[in-house]
Amino acid sequence: MSLLEVNHLSIWFRSRGEERLVVSDLSLSIAAGEVLGLVGESGSGKSVTALAILRLLDTAARVEGSIRFDGVELLTLPQEAMRQRRGREIAMIFQEPMTALNPVMTIGAQIAEAIRAHQTGLSRKQVRQTVIEAIEAVAIPEAASRYGHYPHQFSGGQRQRILIAMAIANRPKLLIADEPTTALDVTVQAQVLELLADLRRRFGLAMLFISHDLAVVSQVADRVLVMRHGRSLESGTAREVFHHPLHPYTVSLLGAVPTMTTDRNAPLATLPAEADAASSALAELAPGHWVRQADVAGPGR
Repeated sequence: MSLLEVNHLSIWFRSRGEERLVVSDLSLSIAAGEVLGLVGESGSGKSVTALAILRLLDTAARVEGSIRFDGVELLTLPQEAMRQRRGREIAMIFQEPMTALNPVMTIGAQIAEAIRAHQTGLSRKQVRQTVIEAIEAVAIPEAASRYGHYPHQFSGGQRQRILIAMAIANRPKLLIADEPTTALDVTVQAQVLELLADLRRRFGLAMLFISHDLAVVSQVADRVLVMRHGRSLESGTAREVFHHPLHPYTVSLLGAVPTMTTDRNAPLATLPAEADAASSALAELAPGHWVRQADVAGPGR
């Protein structure tokens, strides 16, 4: 059984008396210890899907479908029971480490707050030790002495590590990483990806890794789901999707990324127009490789 199963998820936002469909009939699953890469351009519905899983969407949103975590339906779970799972069993690394931390609280106090919310039986000394262990787990040196430091005393990469420490402090089963490397330079980005891979091995974390950066996703994901305008267009193993893409949108996304062998005199690929949603349906064209059939391209590059 999958750790997370999302089936036929649809999300509408209400504004000025009208509803707009932002995610349409989306299904995905993540097994224990597995990493699913959710990719697509900005506005494709990736972050909205993550927030729906955590039930953090605004009241202006209407959500239909099913979100089952560890066999429990989250959409009908009482608010208090959902609050207990959020941060304890499912944790999230939010975008922009520069703004996600409270600038007037020490990083130790912020991580401790997340621990106390879910581990109420710990003493003050035990909470402090758990915080230090979380900071050490993300490879920030001199963890004990950095406990009382404020966010502005850390670099961008270190702040991202602190957010990861906060997310893993309660040893969740599923980590949702929403563009965790976007604001970082290439060197720090590589360090954060290596850290996430190490944490996955050590703690058996399952991950939903959200990004528009195909190169980053190719390094961390076991399987990949490609989204556009709130719909799933293609999904499969990372190897199949990246080396044998079948949907024109996936082919174009890959073609729009310059490589060392790209002809600098030739234009990069452009994104194709979207096919009529009503005329396309997902089909399994190879074992585990699903594509919207009406839009299928020829053999991938």
